[in-house]
Amino acid sequence: MPKLQLTNMVMVQDPATGNVVVERRVKSYCGIAFPGGHAEPGESLYDSAIREVKEETGLTVSNLTPCGMIYWFNNKTEDKYFTYFYKTQEFTGSLIDATEEGPVFWTSLESLEGMQLAPNFREYLPVFLGDRYTEIYCSWNDEMEIDETKSNPWGFIYR
Repeated sequence: MPKLQLTNMVMVQDPATGNVVVERRVKSYCGIAFPGGHAEPGESLYDSAIREVKEETGLTVSNLTPCGMIYWFNNKTEDKYFTYFYKTQEFTGSLIDATEEGPVFWTSLESLEGMQLAPNFREYLPVFLGDRYTEIYCSWNDEMEIDETKSNPWGFIYR
């Protein structure tokens, strides 16, 4: 039976500076990304996003705006992996230094370009930053050869 995984990722932006919260992830997939994680059984996607941001940053976020999603479809196993993207400029609390996921810090959006980003995070950014796309779709399997030299190595389809 195919598996279904539901996850989230949240861009928390300080309205005063324009800076965003990122993590330098050291588990699972490594590199810079926005905070997020898996929805627990019986938990809404929205509530899971709030919980994950709190666990990973120490911030309590509110008024999350959905800005898109990515749908990964494994064309061999038919497993489905959805990541729902949210953004907000409303938060309280103080940013923690790190969690088991890695260091957490504020940075400018411009600085992201020069950082070692988590896999595919660069391709997710247009959904967070613009109003042009709301969905990314990718059909893949573990046997595929990915050409990392291409600008879209996974063949993402943006809609």
